[in-house]
Amino acid sequence: MNSGLSFCKTSKRCYDLASGDDGGFVTLFDTRRNTKKISEWRAHEETGIFGQVILDVGWIKEDTQILTAAGDETIKVWDVEEKKCLATLWGHRDWIESICSHPTNDDIFVSGSNDRSFRLWDLRCKSTVSIPNEDTIFSTAVVERANLYHRSDGGRVDAMGLTSVLWLKDQFTIATAGSKHSTVKFWDARFLKQGVTYKGPLPKSTEKQKLHAFDGITSLSQDERGVLLTASSMDNRIYLYNILELGKRALSYFEGHTIRKYSKAAISPDALNIASGCDHGTTYVWQVNKPHERTILMPANEKEDAYKVDWSCCEPGKLATGGNYNIQIWNKDIEIPEQ
Repeated sequence: MNSGLSFCKTSKRCYDLASGDDGGFVTLFDTRRNTKKISEWRAHEETGIFGQVILDVGWIKEDTQILTAAGDETIKVWDVEEKKCLATLWGHRDWIESICSHPTNDDIFVSGSNDRSFRLWDLRCKSTVSIPNEDTIFSTAVVERANLYHRSDGGRVDAMGLTSVLWLKDQFTIATAGSKHSTVKFWDARFLKQGVTYKGPLPKSTEKQKLHAFDGITSLSQDERGVLLTASSMDNRIYLYNILELGKRALSYFEGHTIRKYSKAAISPDALNIASGCDHGTTYVWQVNKPHERTILMPANEKEDAYKVDWSCCEPGKLATGGNYNIQIWNKDIEIPEQ
């Protein structure tokens, strides 16, 4: 899942949370102590418009390292304790919106970019040309023009920028989604040259959906078992799919809020809840088995967006929400005011 907000993945540091912001800084929080700031450092420098903006972060290597993806067209690998850049990854030609590591091998991960491509990376494949004190790494594979769509101005085929990539739990399948259409594509990482392995169905075939076909998807997520997948669409719905039955349409959808380009949604690891952030400071949570009963978890805060969300994989029901500078921690077991 891509959101610029990420809990640690191991039980040793499961309470630590990483957040990337528009200023190029990575901040670590201790969520046991009311989001006490542990450390902070600048990960990406200002290089043109939005170059320093961190769009996604992810923990790897038993939570000793962090990946950061930014508007400067690079991904960086950071040593958490020393706040030192270990490697810079080059190849994309526009801002990088999403990264997702392989489910069992932290050396391998996938990235999706507004340059309309996704790339595979292996941290063991270092370039002979290096920056002093850090490695330079280039991608091992790339799929250009990954997600195609028919433009509304006459139906010409074009490619869209990628907003989300997800390496599925089966270890072989990569899901990609873009900014101009609500279809999810699935690729076999072993046979990328053969093209897309499956093109997921449109969420709905109604006239209303046809009007929103070019809304695009803002984020993808999956549960811990790798059975359910969510796709957050700018038609203001979050669609739930069974990954084992990709030929069928969505199991259900969740609505009642506005989804903008950077609004992220995520299903909880235990597959019981779905949370979605919004750019007007409100976070929404649904129970998976009650899609039409929306709960407002965090009242609107006019001074701060809340478009980022992430569930803890080690503490069931624990949810982090926030924008660039304000992070809040919630638990589904607390008493939540209805609105």
